[in-house]
Amino acid sequence: MAELTVAEKLRQLYELQQIDSQVDEIQILKGELPIEVSDLEDEIAGLQTRVNKLDHAVKEIQSEMSRHQGNIEHANMLIERYQTQLDNVKNNREFEALTKELELQRLEIQLSEKKIRQSHAELEAKEETLAAARERMNKRSTELDAKRVELQQIIEKTEKEEEKLRKKSDKARKGIEDRLMKAYDRIRTSYRNGLAVAKVSRNSCGGCFNKIPPQMQLEIAMRKKIMVCEHCGRILVDDYIMQDEAQPIVFGEPATPRAVEEVED
Repeated sequence: MAELTVAEKLRQLYELQQIDSQVDEIQILKGELPIEVSDLEDEIAGLQTRVNKLDHAVKEIQSEMSRHQGNIEHANMLIERYQTQLDNVKNNREFEALTKELELQRLEIQLSEKKIRQSHAELEAKEETLAAARERMNKRSTELDAKRVELQQIIEKTEKEEEKLRKKSDKARKGIEDRLMKAYDRIRTSYRNGLAVAKVSRNSCGGCFNKIPPQMQLEIAMRKKIMVCEHCGRILVDDYIMQDEAQPIVFGEPATPRAVEEVED
């Protein structure tokens, strides 16, 4: 199989760039939605973990309060029993023992009541925090549902076209030699707009808009070497790249062109 000319290689790269740019336009249409959806999912997962912990803490406090309430009920039962026994004491020693037990049980009730008050204050604070966390989680869930619907609508509208373009891109890549493909991908990933192959328009690079020297424009139009912009490193092509024959052009003062035989470095 005959080796491709530089002009043919440039046409391949330019065609691939056109396809990939259409894929990029679809991604732009989606905008920040995929990232926003992912961020909301992460935030909601974090809020759910917080809600679970707070809910567990609330239940523990409630359990502790129930335990103290049980202690109070048990102490009251003992007090009632000791009071009944006091009515039937037979000596001072037994009276003093019962009196001491009654005092201990009353102290136990006071301690448990204090613990319940403390737990009640803590419970109110936890329940307030829990309610705020649940409210925030519900709001974020509503936002997430809306953004998912919006994203899904865009995906349904564009997925067939995107799939078709990606297959077309994969097919186009197979015909391009490895060193140029590596250079193309490296340049493409260096810029947010994904533009690796740029046309010279109005004597300027179509990627960074810096002026291209006349002699370099002549070299680009001749398509004898692959040229890159000396400012941004993008591969440069002329306006007539898709035509079989290069168009003759005349410029003013010559300038030293930069060839891109080094683009694979």
